[in-house]
Amino acid sequence: MAPTLRDRVITAAVKYIAESGPDGLSFRQIASDAGVSHQAPYHHFGVRSAIFSEIALQGFRKFTEVMSAPIKTGEDANLCVRMCERYVEFALTNKGHFRVMFRADLCHMDRSLETQHAADEAFGTLLTAVGEILGDSATIDDIRVQATTMWAAAHGLATLLIDGPLEHKIGKVSDRRALVRAVAYRMVDGITS
Repeated sequence: MAPTLRDRVITAAVKYIAESGPDGLSFRQIASDAGVSHQAPYHHFGVRSAIFSEIALQGFRKFTEVMSAPIKTGEDANLCVRMCERYVEFALTNKGHFRVMFRADLCHMDRSLETQHAADEAFGTLLTAVGEILGDSATIDDIRVQATTMWAAAHGLATLLIDGPLEHKIGKVSDRRALVRAVAYRMVDGITS
């Protein structure tokens, strides 16, 4: 089935954001990249924030699928490490979505219950994993602190790899997976010590 005009607009926007970031995105640019009339994006979305909201919605849904998938061959057996690896890999392979999903100034989740629900569901996968990691004796505060630690580490690493100066500071990363695992294991060591 051929993509709809709306799908082409979203695909063009995601591609632009992945390559150039979200801040310079314009309806005219999206229309040009999608090969549609300059009015097509307005017809489907009305305002730029509506496109960002749709990109965030798609991103959170994809993210939830990735984070909650069963363990695959080659993935680390340690759940904490695996979650970090999946997070960073998702960010790097879905840059256009990732660069929008956590930017409240772009997607205005408070205006879209559907996007907010998708974001909550994605966060729920982290809370579930943390509950498994910490066990039944963990308090809600323990789970929140651990979830925040894991999220901050994975998000920070992903952002540094995508947009930050990481390789300028530490040198070329020849084995990204090894780096992610090393960082995740360092985080795990901090949890257990």
